[in-house]
Amino acid sequence: MLRVLIIGGIGDAVELAAKVANIPGIEAISSLAGRTREPATPVGNVRIGGFGGVAGLVTYLREMQIDILIDATHPFANQISENAAAATQEVGIPRLMVIRPAWEKLKDDYWLEVENNLAAAAVLANQANRVFLTIGRQEIATFAHLQEIWFLMRMIDPPNADVVVPPGLILCDRGPFSLENEQEILLKYNIDTIVSKNSGGSATYPKIIAARKLGIKVVMVNRPPVPPGEQVADVESAVQWLLKQLIIDS
Repeated sequence: MLRVLIIGGIGDAVELAAKVANIPGIEAISSLAGRTREPATPVGNVRIGGFGGVAGLVTYLREMQIDILIDATHPFANQISENAAAATQEVGIPRLMVIRPAWEKLKDDYWLEVENNLAAAAVLANQANRVFLTIGRQEIATFAHLQEIWFLMRMIDPPNADVVVPPGLILCDRGPFSLENEQEILLKYNIDTIVSKNSGGSATYPKIIAARKLGIKVVMVNRPPVPPGEQVADVESAVQWLLKQLIIDS
């Protein structure tokens, strides 16, 4: 019996856990960071909460006798990915990253690509009036000094009470979102700029299509680098990789 730890955080991890549950000879444990109050719960065994850095993850992998780690975290969860790379190297077990492709700029897109949220905030100064901020709740304080800009801030859960937020309106909602919904929001709130992480996937891509159709600029935050290691682009490829590991183990 192979014991697989799936480090999740996005829909890909939930889908992967469901598929792995049907493979004889594999026992999967899904790990969620616990940052959202009502996360989509994967099938099977689930743990919630951090590991306590590399050392904590190493301890967990050894104590739980994990044979394989699959990193299916959000493309911007670079710290846990770095920790997973270091921990699996120390323990000496295989690691696979499931990294969905980034969105690509099309001919009619008006993107300003930046490296991080600080750079995104700098771009907005004197260039935007009403912004659709779609980076989640963890880093909205980065934009709080932009008092001359009105923000529509969409996130799954509201920010903590002690977080300083930009002026505007908080909208709590969870994708997937439809193109009709996104167009309606952009028009209703008279949005002239979107700030988005390049998360990839289909759940939140309609806002990019809507911006393209309406001629609205997008400040696109590029992904952080990922640690070296084997990677696939989708859940099905991860399943096939896992089946090969099962054959090797047998």
